[in-house]
Amino acid sequence: MRPPERSVEHAPDRAISPVIGVVALLAITVCLAGVLAMGVASMSPGSTPPTAAFELEADGDTGEITIEHVAGDAVDVRDLSVAIRVDGTALSSQPPVPFVGADGFDGAPGGAFNGEAAPQWRPGERVHLTVARTNDPVPESGDTVTVILSSDGRPVATLETTAS
Repeated sequence: MRPPERSVEHAPDRAISPVIGVVALLAITVCLAGVLAMGVASMSPGSTPPTAAFELEADGDTGEITIEHVAGDAVDVRDLSVAIRVDGTALSSQPPVPFVGADGFDGAPGGAFNGEAAPQWRPGERVHLTVARTNDPVPESGDTVTVILSSDGRPVATLETTAS
């Protein structure tokens, strides 16, 4: 006896299912690759802040703060922000670098912090500013003075000294 013959009509229907599955998997793979590529592109580090070394001095009698750029990259002070703390408390008026006259500070700063000076702060150069008695708190002898330098929102240096 012969086995019953199979109908040829059903064979094309079975062959379409694997093809649809492969196409669907390829579409999903392409979509995931696109999402991954966009995610990696958005995580690019962008520009890096300058690398530099500084030294800090603070005079409790005059309120003068001096920062020396000791070594490293030149710093564009137009991209720099400066935050000053006295014994952990931020000054009520922070210096808007560069500046010529600002609330909370006496006179014009010296060096690259002065708005009339060249904006590049290079190794070997010093900047200084004087905290006015109207600012709060005013650094006094024995106080811990902390200066945080940031470039485009990224930290460059955190300096600390005891006011003399």
